[in-house]
Amino acid sequence: MKIAITGASGLIGSALVPVLRANGHEVLRLVRRAATSADEVSWNPVEGTVDLKALDGVDGVVHLAGAGVGDHRWTEAYKREILQSRVQGTSTIARAMASLDQKPSVLISGSAIGFYGDTAATPTDETGPRGRGFLADVVEQWEAAAAPAVEAGIRTVYARTGLVVAKQAGAFAKLVPIFKLGGGGKIGSGEQYWSFISLHDEVSALQFLLQNDIAGPVNLTAPNPVTNAQATKALGQLLGRPTLLPVPGFALKAVLGEFADDVLASQRIVPAVLESTNFEYSHPTISEALAAELA
Repeated sequence: MKIAITGASGLIGSALVPVLRANGHEVLRLVRRAATSADEVSWNPVEGTVDLKALDGVDGVVHLAGAGVGDHRWTEAYKREILQSRVQGTSTIARAMASLDQKPSVLISGSAIGFYGDTAATPTDETGPRGRGFLADVVEQWEAAAAPAVEAGIRTVYARTGLVVAKQAGAFAKLVPIFKLGGGGKIGSGEQYWSFISLHDEVSALQFLLQNDIAGPVNLTAPNPVTNAQATKALGQLLGRPTLLPVPGFALKAVLGEFADDVLASQRIVPAVLESTNFEYSHPTISEALAAELA
């Protein structure tokens, strides 16, 4: 397949690109500047432009670009950036795909389990309702922005990703140095569910979705979500460090502001769509994911 990818330099994109190429696919990377090599395509999501000629013959698009949710404190300005970067980027890609004479067959549009809000301890699959809160609002508008692709008959998948276990970046990568110093512990009550997926399984799932006739929302999470306390214990055991210093909710809110409410929320998300297929997880448990990605 000839596949175009936005967000190719991000955590997931930078892992996906070499794997796709190793498996024989041709990969084009969308960049927000003038293209300088044959494998680059220029685009500007703010202005809504894409080099359509360079996308000629593309079979599928994986859209992963967007401002990082946990990269900065949630000021009103940064919340606007989170929303606009997703809506503008998705709309730009979807409209570009729909306008091509030879339309790509599939759009894998990055999304998030934030759609479901706080599910407490209730297992929630892709049929679950939209939740409440800023991230739920963002995901609803984010996915709606892909409408031009859907209306053009392009198979569209909303890849609702959970907490990615990776050493390069993300929540777990930020926890490792703290735990190594002996400062690790559960966050808040520790009873909130964390729905995770290893970076390896995330990449495998995206490849699977490119090549299989699946559309609509798909939860990219491992089949065994755990509580924060369980994740904390597993990480401490892996690193051989104590996990005796809990982080109180009020302290987290002082550091993270509004984003702390989402860190303390519980999301027990299950990947019913992937489990109904022949997709195979390499790291279905938190211990396996941590050992594979962080050891």
